Amino acid sequence: MRKYKSPITGHLDIIVTQNEDELEGIKEHWNEVLIHGDPEGLRSLANILLKLADLDQESIADLPIGAGEHEHLQPKFDLSNSSEAVIIGRLDAKGTGVFYDRYVPKER
Repeated sequence: MRKYKSPITGHLDIIVTQNEDELEGIKEHWNEVLIHGDPEGLRSLANILLKLADLDQESIADLPIGAGEHEHLQPKFDLSNSSEAVIIGRLDAKGTGVFYDRYVPKER
């Protein structure tokens, strides 16, 4: 059995917080994703992002048309024990360039 080699070196913590605030009687709720790391951990996360951004998905034979390349990061193996599981992936699908249905673009 091969030993797992994490793409993350250094220390990286990714957590989600739930927030609430009230202004003029109106309550607002939102989530925030907090990404904290030491320099080595942040650089290794940046390397994953750059690898995914620069990847030619069309050249990956076992990636089905309509899928996007992605990387799983797991607590205990890639991230701190206090982290959430994270999937970092391409928004554009191989062969079509289409974004998934859940995506809502930002307003300009």
